[in-house]
Amino acid sequence: MSVLSNEWRSAARKAPRVNSERLILALMVLLIGLLSVAPLMRLVWTAIAPNGVPDIARLTRLLASDRVLIASGNTLLIALSSTLISVVLGTAAAWLVALSDLRAKTAWVFAFILPLMIPPQVTALAWLQALAPSSPLALLFATLGLPWFAPGEQPLYSLTGIVLLLGTHNAPLVFLTVRAGLRRLPADLVEAAQASGASRARILFTIVLPLARPAIFAGAALTFVAAAGNFGIQAMLGIPARVPTLITLVYQQLNGIGPSALPNTAVYALLIAVITLAGMAASAWLGGRHDVRVNGAPRLWQQSLGRGRVAIEGVAWLWMALTLLLPLSALLITALTSGFGQVLSWQTLTLENFRAALWGYPAVRHAFLTSLGLTTLAALILTVCALFLAYFLSWRRTKLVRGLWLASELTYALPGIVTGVAAMLFFLRPLPIVNVSLYGTVWIILAAYLANFLALVLRPTLAGFAQLEPALDEAARLCGAGFLRRMRDILLPLAAPSALAGSVLVFLTALNEIQVSVLLVTSQTQTIGPTIVFLDEGGSASLAAAVGCLMIVVVCLLMALATRLTRRLPHGILPWQA
Repeated sequence: MSVLSNEWRSAARKAPRVNSERLILALMVLLIGLLSVAPLMRLVWTAIAPNGVPDIARLTRLLASDRVLIASGNTLLIALSSTLISVVLGTAAAWLVALSDLRAKTAWVFAFILPLMIPPQVTALAWLQALAPSSPLALLFATLGLPWFAPGEQPLYSLTGIVLLLGTHNAPLVFLTVRAGLRRLPADLVEAAQASGASRARILFTIVLPLARPAIFAGAALTFVAAAGNFGIQAMLGIPARVPTLITLVYQQLNGIGPSALPNTAVYALLIAVITLAGMAASAWLGGRHDVRVNGAPRLWQQSLGRGRVAIEGVAWLWMALTLLLPLSALLITALTSGFGQVLSWQTLTLENFRAALWGYPAVRHAFLTSLGLTTLAALILTVCALFLAYFLSWRRTKLVRGLWLASELTYALPGIVTGVAAMLFFLRPLPIVNVSLYGTVWIILAAYLANFLALVLRPTLAGFAQLEPALDEAARLCGAGFLRRMRDILLPLAAPSALAGSVLVFLTALNEIQVSVLLVTSQTQTIGPTIVFLDEGGSASLAAAVGCLMIVVVCLLMALATRLTRRLPHGILPWQA
């Protein structure tokens, strides 16, 4: 027996060890390949060859139809016009925060960023009720004897309403990128211009804006993609107003016809992807036409607001009151009354809508629990994936690893509804070997979340790895520590805070999202984001308002918790930090 035992030990020592680093990389390739690359390829192939053979005549005929041309024109007009509004508002806000001596910047930035964290369908519902006859603004106008919109008239049900709401909703995207660019503005250059007698306007147009141009166009690209793919606002305003867009066309086709409409909706989704990628490419080209790099670490320059400081601060906070407090107060009033359009008084005040949203309406409770479970699971899985992928991107940057990174960034850059259609196409048929279809289950929503939000947690995790010294990994390797041991004992504890910030962003985004899941939910697998749209469409506006108010409370609590947990992280990890 001892002879056999020694032989087994000797054979075990001679057996090749599994290379855990290569195994993890192979798993990352399999995960991103199955969840991101393969569904997008299936989407392209279905759009071009629905019957397995390329059919260019059908594709041309479909793209040239009046319905698609009108929807495409509206999509482009809405995206471009709202992007222009967002650029103006976001750039002005970035200048105010980054380059002026505005007081209470932290609170103002939090209030300015908050609408971006609120689900767009809640934003649309809040503004619809803010301009209703029973809103506080309508009552104020009536008290002052000023005219207001006639009963039944809703100005937001129009192309202009969609553009204005998307423009204000997406302005924080431009703010975030432009603020980062303005923080690199060299004070020496501005001071030299001031010493030469240059006016404030001349400095703004010849120094500040040219140096911030790459950041402005980067923000414009983000806003263009967000506007073109924003389902919540386009659906809640565009469908009642009969303003068709590509994203509502996809929704109405699948809702009205079902999975048999997938070949056509694949074309619409592909067209949305082409429009957004073209907008991003144009923005990158315009932003990078001239070299505006600054050597060294510039000293931050700030401009005094001078005598106009109080007036500018008053305008800034008035803007917050109009764009944040006004719609949210109207949403709360609707949630506290028994019927839409009622004036809040002691006779009409009720908490029934909140009771129904929390306990009395099983569909809402089920949708919230489903969203909470899927979001938690997605955040956990993506955090682990991001930690390993950030390691490879930081210290093993091969062509394969760069390809995985580009695939995750592409899936995140595309509108969520494109990811939803691609997931439907890829997972509609039963999976090989197990012969099980994910369509109609929560797992297809989870797969779409994993594909769509990997880049969101990867970015702060990469920032965390950028602060780590590679010598730590090399020293552990020389001491004989394996890959998983090095990750567990050395790298993960150091990079975990940044990964935690990314997982919080994923949780905030996925918990209330609608773009990805609106096409994937069924009566048995509802999530909380689409539930508000369905409640409003079904005539339960007060209940929808109560659910929206609860979602806003959850968002604020999560943002406060994230701020507390990530207080020791590098500045700028969380977007709402001043």
